[in-house]
Amino acid sequence: MPQRSSLSEDGRPAGHFRNTSYMINKSRRYFDAAHEAGLMGIHGRSTTGRAFALGSGSLEERPEIIDFVRCSYLGLDNHPVIVAAAIDAIEAHRSLHWSCARTRLNFDLLAELETILSEMFSARVIAFSTVMLANLGAMPLLASGELTGGRKPLVVFDRLAHLSLAYHKPVVADETGVETIAHNDLDALERLCRSHSAVVYVCDGVYSMGGDAPLKELRQLQERYGLFLYIDDAHGISIVGRQGEGFARSQFPEVLGDRTIIVASLAKGFGASGGMVMLGTADQEALFRRYCIPYAFSVPPNLAAVGAALGSCKIHHSAELGDRQRRLAQRIKEFDRHVETGQQGELFPIRMIAIGSETKAIAIAKLLLDSGFYTSVTFFPTVPQGKAGIRVCITADHEDKDIARLCDCILEAVAQTTESHTLEVMQ
Repeated sequence: MPQRSSLSEDGRPAGHFRNTSYMINKSRRYFDAAHEAGLMGIHGRSTTGRAFALGSGSLEERPEIIDFVRCSYLGLDNHPVIVAAAIDAIEAHRSLHWSCARTRLNFDLLAELETILSEMFSARVIAFSTVMLANLGAMPLLASGELTGGRKPLVVFDRLAHLSLAYHKPVVADETGVETIAHNDLDALERLCRSHSAVVYVCDGVYSMGGDAPLKELRQLQERYGLFLYIDDAHGISIVGRQGEGFARSQFPEVLGDRTIIVASLAKGFGASGGMVMLGTADQEALFRRYCIPYAFSVPPNLAAVGAALGSCKIHHSAELGDRQRRLAQRIKEFDRHVETGQQGELFPIRMIAIGSETKAIAIAKLLLDSGFYTSVTFFPTVPQGKAGIRVCITADHEDKDIARLCDCILEAVAQTTESHTLEVMQ
C-alpha cells in the first residue's frame, strides 16, 4: 500500500517521514563492525588506473588495492586533461572560491560551463556543488506548484529513490501531499494520476543499488495524464549517448519540455565534480536562479570543479568518449561472465552481490579487501534490513584480469563464509 501523509485540521499535510533514532539504533553495530574491519572511513592515494595505496605514510610500504568503490564509470576522475583543466581554472582566476551567493556574482568560467552543458544536453543547465544540493533546491519548488501550472501537486516518491531525494519528504510534506509507492509500481502511479489533477513522480534514472526506471512507460503516463517527472540520473550520465547524454536524457525528445527535470552528476561517469539540473524552459530556469535555496544562499562550485568539468566537456566532444563507453560495456560483460547477479545483462556498471546477513556481508567484504580488492559492503539504512550485500562498481579503467580475479575471490569468499556460518549453526 502507498505510504501517505495525513492531513491536519487546517488541511495541511502532516506525517512521519523520518525516524533517525530508529535508523541509528538498528544500524550502529554494523557500522561499528565495518569500521573495525577497515572497510569504512579508510584513506589512500591514487597510483595507476583503478589502484590506490591504502593508508598513509610511505607509498612504498602501503599495500596496493584495486578499487571497485568509486563511481567514475568511465575512468575519467584522474584523466590528465581533467586534472590540467582544474589547475588552469584556478590559475586563471588566482583563486579557488568566491564566498558569494550566486544571485550576486559568479565566475565567468561557470557561465561558460553552463552554456556548453546546455548545448550538449539540449536543455537549460544549472551547475551545483553537489547533486544533493541540486535536489535540496528543487524539492520546495516542486511542492510549491510553480512547476505544475500553479496547482500544488501530489509528490510521489519511488520507494527506492536515493536518499538525496527521499531526505526532503518532510519539507515537501509541509507544503503539499506526499506519497511513497513500491519500486517501479506503474499501476499505483497511474491510479494516483487518475485521482489527482497534478502529480510529480520522483525517481532515479539508474538506481545506486542496481536497476533503472521504466522511462518508456513513465513517458506514456506523462503523455496520458500530464505527469511531471523529476529524475535523478546521477549514475546514468555519460555512460551512454553520443555526447554522454546518459540513460535518462537519451530517452526524451530533443526538446526536454516543461514536464521533465533531469538531475545528474558532474562527478561519477562525468569524471569532474558537482551536479547539474537540466530544465526545459526559460521560466523554469528563471525560477531556479531566483528561488532555489542553494543558488540564492550558498556558493557555486569552486573553480577546480568548474575547470575539471570544462576539461571533461572536451573529452565528451571527442572520439575518446565512445572508446571509453565501449570499453566499459566490455568490462561489464566480463564481470557477468563470471558472477551471476540480479543485474545480469544490464548495460549499467553497478552489480550487487546479494548476501542477506549483515555480519556475513561484512566478513565477505573483509576477505575481498585482504585479497586486494576494495568493494562496498551495503547494509541498513542503505538497503532494507536483512538484505545486505556487496556493491561492485565496474569502470572502463579496470583490467579484465583484475575483474576475473575479483570474481574468483567473490565466489570463494561467499563459499567460505557460507561454510563457516553453517558450522556455527550446527554447533
